[in-house]
Amino acid sequence: MKEKVINLNVIFLLLIYICNSSINSIYAQTAMNNVSARHCTNLNGKWEIIIDPTGAGDWREVWQERKPEKKTDFIEYSFEGGPLLNVPGDFNSQKTELKYFEGTIWYKKTFNYDLNKSKRLFLHFGAVNYLAAVYLNGNLLGKHEGGFTPFQFEITNKLKEGENSIVVRVNNQRLKDGIPCLGYDWFNYGGITRDVNLIETTDSYISDYFIQLKKHSLKEVLGWVRLDGDNLSQNINIKIPELKVDYKTRTNIEGLAEIKFSMDLKLWSPETPKLYSVIIQSENDTVEDTIGFRSIETSGTKILLNGKPLFLRGINIHEENPLKAARACSESDALLLLKWAKELGCNVVRLAHYPHNENMVRLAEKMGIMVWDEIPVYQQIEFSAPGVTGKMDLMMREMVSRDKNRCGVIIWSLSNETNPSESRDKALINLTDKCRRLDSTRLITSVINDEDYKNNILNVWDTLYRHFDIISLNEYLGWYVPWQGLPGDVKWNLCCNDKPVIISEFGGEALYGSNYGPKDEAASWSEEYQEQIYKDQVKLLEKVPNLGGIFPWLLVDYRSSGRMHPVYQNGWNRKGLLSEHGDKKKAWYILKAYYDSIKNTH
Repeated sequence: MKEKVINLNVIFLLLIYICNSSINSIYAQTAMNNVSARHCTNLNGKWEIIIDPTGAGDWREVWQERKPEKKTDFIEYSFEGGPLLNVPGDFNSQKTELKYFEGTIWYKKTFNYDLNKSKRLFLHFGAVNYLAAVYLNGNLLGKHEGGFTPFQFEITNKLKEGENSIVVRVNNQRLKDGIPCLGYDWFNYGGITRDVNLIETTDSYISDYFIQLKKHSLKEVLGWVRLDGDNLSQNINIKIPELKVDYKTRTNIEGLAEIKFSMDLKLWSPETPKLYSVIIQSENDTVEDTIGFRSIETSGTKILLNGKPLFLRGINIHEENPLKAARACSESDALLLLKWAKELGCNVVRLAHYPHNENMVRLAEKMGIMVWDEIPVYQQIEFSAPGVTGKMDLMMREMVSRDKNRCGVIIWSLSNETNPSESRDKALINLTDKCRRLDSTRLITSVINDEDYKNNILNVWDTLYRHFDIISLNEYLGWYVPWQGLPGDVKWNLCCNDKPVIISEFGGEALYGSNYGPKDEAASWSEEYQEQIYKDQVKLLEKVPNLGGIFPWLLVDYRSSGRMHPVYQNGWNRKGLLSEHGDKKKAWYILKAYYDSIKNTH
């Protein structure tokens, strides 16, 4: 029976691949993972741009890059002589006139290439926010929707000898049927925000693989390898030199091979974040990755890491370097944020509310910090709108595809604060089932904030929780919702008493250095008021049934255009425990003391 389940999972993955490949002339392909281990030509750096607030570039077909040929020719666009932008990077923070721009920017990059007929070529984008149309030498390669996941195009027969030109139409305008949709509480950084690479592979190459511990096991690896190309039936070797593993298998005629072997190993954990060099070899391709092995599961109301109870000492983080007021895109940006989380005493970070740069995920894993990965299915999304559930599915698959071998990732989160409806429930139940078929080794959740709070009783009633591994709820008692009694006297009524509970958000706003006005009034925006919220929340946590972890909102103040108070916010969400300059607010010390007090008890 177990073997049949494994085979069904492999068939499911193959069907996804075939369906995706059949439309790749229009839409981007799901990207190969572990790009840094491939043979890459990096295309980062200065890109020429055209700012196009009216969308005139579409009917002028600027991707054709026409030049006057006769004296009577007149062309009203040019990349030459115009502004330049850094890639990766958002365009809003690079030019003052683009600070609040939401619209179209055309990017152009020229590069030289010596053709090698024995190689296949792929153009890979780490992420582009939000809509991207990619042209090579005047021809459309395809399009991609979604601002936080990677995609690629095969360009094997489309490059020419010598100079080539890439033009990318980027549009970050909010869409009613987009994901996220119109209203969201973070800054809408647009542009080519992550790395761009030209990847060379052999004719038949290792396009994907999944190498992690089998669910419920601390020794057995269960996974697969997939090849892409003409010669798909090949011998496969999986080597882990440090453990003297040399596992041999063979792909079938569809290019898929199952992996199943046991080994004695040192498990990954926050205390000992052990990673192994893993080499995946086919007959004509080799990919090396750094992979850790751990088990994450629930048992009743407990979360277990490697079979032992775990309390998640978390914090929420947005993908922003606050010191630059810009999208975080480099490893140094990730290190800045993760060092703060580590200093606070966290063993896990929630990467809100979308998949962050791969630098963040990989660096967290190395530092012994677990990761909550999330797609931006957020608040006002219209689940019944045509095409929305398909976009949700694509974003989920692209997130899982990129991060499935990162042992630090312990949670897939599929939505945040969505409004209850029949269409929502149907869509999220379906998405949860698909995610579980793709990867059953991690915990799956969606965050809900529709609790009913009356008479100091918190009713967590939403039956959608029954489909998730964890009850994840946001509550802002003391801020958006006033206390109705003493925090320690709040009574809890859970719809599902057999699952762990995570408080995925709580907190309140304070402007660093603000200590004027009544300290017991929220409108004072004082550090003391925020500090009191955290003191009260600590008392509340003592009474939360089945509590498995908390993720206060949030690590550091971040930009949000909807925060319009001219004195205290000025375009920033002030719920951070740190200011945008890295100053510690008083609430920081309350949370740090709480985490320090429970380190040895959970």
